[in-house]
Amino acid sequence: MPSKGWLNLESTGNMIPENQFFEGDSAFKFLGLTRTQRLYGFIGCLIIGFALSILGSILLFLGQLGSFAVLYTIGVLVSLAGTGFLIGFATQIKQMFKPVRLLATLVFLCSIGLVFVGAFVLGNEVCLNSVAVFVIIEYLAYTWYSLSYIPYARSAVLKLVGLN
Repeated sequence: MPSKGWLNLESTGNMIPENQFFEGDSAFKFLGLTRTQRLYGFIGCLIIGFALSILGSILLFLGQLGSFAVLYTIGVLVSLAGTGFLIGFATQIKQMFKPVRLLATLVFLCSIGLVFVGAFVLGNEVCLNSVAVFVIIEYLAYTWYSLSYIPYARSAVLKLVGLN
């Protein structure tokens, strides 16, 4: 059988259960995306999001705070949207606001807004420090949010830092 695509995922047949990561989502049924195309969408979003975030971070060190805020935030949001290709966008939004993830989601979304406030509203002297703090908070909230999808990961992290 000839190879289809870089990873030859279509030839794996039913080795990847359809409901494990690729829950049925009406948007995907409408678009007709295969599991391989959805995985490529996920990987593409991660790569593009990471590249935009890195480019934005470089601009931060060059003192271009507005450009940093826009590129960094778009990068983070594109990376987050990538997981929508795996579980479906509507499912992802529903899961983001489940009680186990609600606080992390709210802190994450608020920190995105605070990055913009730091970049566009606060004075230059305060701006760089505040933006750096908001980015760290955003990163930590996103990490805590992501850990909620891995069984016992949050408990392990809490035990590791001595809080549990």
